Amino acid sequence: MAQETRPLAGGKHLEYMGKPLVRQDDTICYGDMSEKYILILEILKRDKETDLPSKILIQVVESQNPTNIIKQGDKNSLHDAFSLGTVWLEQALKKG
Repeated sequence: MAQETRPLAGGKHLEYMGKPLVRQDDTICYGDMSEKYILILEILKRDKETDLPSKILIQVVESQNPTNIIKQGDKNSLHDAFSLGTVWLEQALKKG
């Protein structure tokens, strides 16, 4: 099977703890695509008054097959979701 080749995105990307952090609409992706797993945060619900995220889906997925979910959960704040998700991601990467 031929492997798909696409040009790499140019420009600077936001990084956190040495890993890329990319947001598009209500989806946040964190992690290096060359590693086995990445973290996906999906904002499912927002507070009507403040417009702050109030329900976030947390998923650690395989970077080459994002439909393969390794671990999943949810939190009620973006801070809590990102904190827990980064721990899960690091644990998954250590296990290999």
